[in-house]
Amino acid sequence: MAEISMSNTNNTNGSYSNRTNSSVPSAIVPINDLNSSGNNNDHHVPSITNKEYSSCFSLPFFQKLIAEGIGTFFMIFAGCAAVNVNLNNDKVVTLPGIALTWGLAVMVMIYALGYISGAHFNPAVTTSFATCGCGKFPWKQVPGYVLAQVAGSTLAIGTLRLLFQGNQDHFLGTSPAGSNMQSLVLEFITTFYLMFVICSVATDSRAARKFSFTHLILHFSSPSYIFYVVHRVLVNFVQVGQLAGLAIGSTVIINILCSGPISGASLNPARSLGPALVFNRYEGLWIYIIGPICGAIAGSWTYSFIKNDCAIRKLGSKFY
Repeated sequence: MAEISMSNTNNTNGSYSNRTNSSVPSAIVPINDLNSSGNNNDHHVPSITNKEYSSCFSLPFFQKLIAEGIGTFFMIFAGCAAVNVNLNNDKVVTLPGIALTWGLAVMVMIYALGYISGAHFNPAVTTSFATCGCGKFPWKQVPGYVLAQVAGSTLAIGTLRLLFQGNQDHFLGTSPAGSNMQSLVLEFITTFYLMFVICSVATDSRAARKFSFTHLILHFSSPSYIFYVVHRVLVNFVQVGQLAGLAIGSTVIINILCSGPISGASLNPARSLGPALVFNRYEGLWIYIIGPICGAIAGSWTYSFIKNDCAIRKLGSKFY
């Protein structure tokens, strides 16, 4: 769900300006492109016009599609399996358990596949990266990504339906518990929030901080570990994307806890399309396509507008 780069680079002079001067964020370039330079000390991001990256008929692009399909499959499989187990066993998993399952699944798959495909796993994220400057994702790759994501979701729901066919055939999709407008607004707001966080932690070097997961584990049993984490995150810099999985997964958990009982907290058109296709139920499906896509686009554009004054200058030049 996040366009990230997990490459481990070192800045020799440690200056803040060298981390932000690149015209293209490192987060939007696949890892094989980052290593294309012959100079190991050259960490500038190559041009987005790299043939291997931009071609829709190359092996690297098909590798990205496979990664998107696998990542979406396991994310939907884990999250909807928790929903199914909860429905079949007297709500034993509970809403917090379902939210935690979704958040952890998103986090794990971002770290596992982010360096290959960017870890979108969501047509709304892919579309917003293509429409907004913070992602610079090529439009001609959008259909392939979306098809891979929907295919992964459909296969995951189909697998779950086969596994649990002996039990009650519960619908694993999303449907409004309140009014359609209430669910539409909630989907817009929660996906706006999600995409805003993605743009910050996965594409902006200013949001990245030096952070040691080893130190976090060593301090986990300490009552002051939360303050230690906050201190490490606020004081030092790290490579863009290293905290993306944790931040995005946490955002998913919060959104599900807030809107799950009302709208179902889809946040992802592929999450709703897969069950709709498998169960042949399309009531209210438009809510979970329009709401997340519009929310994600609005979130990415809003972040791009406020992250620096360049956008404000450009906007002002049109009127003066």
